[in-house]
This record gives sequence, structure tokens and C-alpha cells, in this order.
Amino acid sequence: MENSFKKSFGVYFEPALISEIEEVGKSVSFPAGDVIIDIGQYIKGMPLLISGAIKILREDDNGDELLLYYLEPGDTCSMTMACCFGETRSEIRAIAETSVQLVMVPVRNMETWIAKYRSWRNFVFESYHNRLNELLITVDGIAFKNLDQRLVDYLKRKSEITNDSNVNSTHQEIAYDLHTSRVVVSRLLKKLERMGKIELHRNHITLKEL
Repeated sequence: MENSFKKSFGVYFEPALISEIEEVGKSVSFPAGDVIIDIGQYIKGMPLLISGAIKILREDDNGDELLLYYLEPGDTCSMTMACCFGETRSEIRAIAETSVQLVMVPVRNMETWIAKYRSWRNFVFESYHNRLNELLITVDGIAFKNLDQRLVDYLKRKSEITNDSNVNSTHQEIAYDLHTSRVVVSRLLKKLERMGKIELHRNHITLKEL
């Protein structure tokens, strides 16, 4: 864990804090598709993402999901932090987009480090700021963009996150993430294919000129 953690978080934290995290943190790995944190779950620690990507989802009363944002190496989830500090149940679902490795930090240490390390305070506040900006982008997309553009943005972002021009998602999975129907997603994907922007395959979508 030591080398990979320093690579992802050494830019944020001073050596003394890194040593404490390595001492108390628990290294955990998840394969792609695994639920890391579920809605209604009490959270015992704060995740620090070392490698891979995690998608954060919200669920409505009907069980339909909406993609809020992605986490990348060096990130943490501000909603998870809020649950940790407030000792409340999770209101989000975190799913491994790719295989991931993370370090879980106990709540008691999180609170101590707020007072002890400036770098930790800055990291926590910056994380809140970054996640808020991403939520605003999501809200703006829903409020001001048509579904065609939201779908294009979704495919581009997914390609960036995985560093792969092939997006390995079914039409139904995309529909869940965008909070729409599979039929609508399939129709829009066919439209993008006719425009020469993507290629549709049985198990993936290849981005060409998005």
C-alpha cells in the first residue's frame, strides 16, 4: 500500500500524516461492478481512492438511479465524509466503475487530523468544493441540456475515467445512470452512430468523433 498511496496522496499530505494513515488505514480492493457503499448503510470510515474509478449514484423513491459524479485516484467522497462526521446513514451508492484499491480511514482519526494537520483540513475542504462543483455540473446538465448532449457528455466522461475509447456499458446501464429509459438511450445511440460519432457493438460502444 505504501508506494501506491504516496503516489496518489503524497502531493496533499505531509510525511507525518502519511505515516499515520499507513498505520491506521485499512487497504481494501473491489472488482469492477461491486457496491462499495450502499444507500442506508452506516459508514465506519472515509475512503481514499488509490487506483481505479468509482461512480457515485443517487436513488429516488421509485428505485431509479442518477449518476452524480465519478471519483478518481487521489479523491474521496464528500458525501461519505458528511455521513462519517454526522454518524448518519449513507444517502448515496458507490459502485466500482473499474477495479479499485482504496484505503479506509477510521472516523476517530479523521476528526483528530482536522485539528492536527493543516494539509488534512485543506484536503477535506477542497474535496467538498470539488464534489459540489461536480454536482452543479450534473444539475446544470439536467436543467439546461437536452438528453442528446447529456449522453455525449456521459460517454466522453466515461472514456476519460477508464482511459479507453471503448465504453463497456449496456444501454440499460446508461439509462440508469442518466435517469431515463433504455429505449430512449438506444434511439439516441443509433443516431450518434449514423452521424459517425460512435460505433455500436454487442458488448461495448467505441467512441470515434465525439
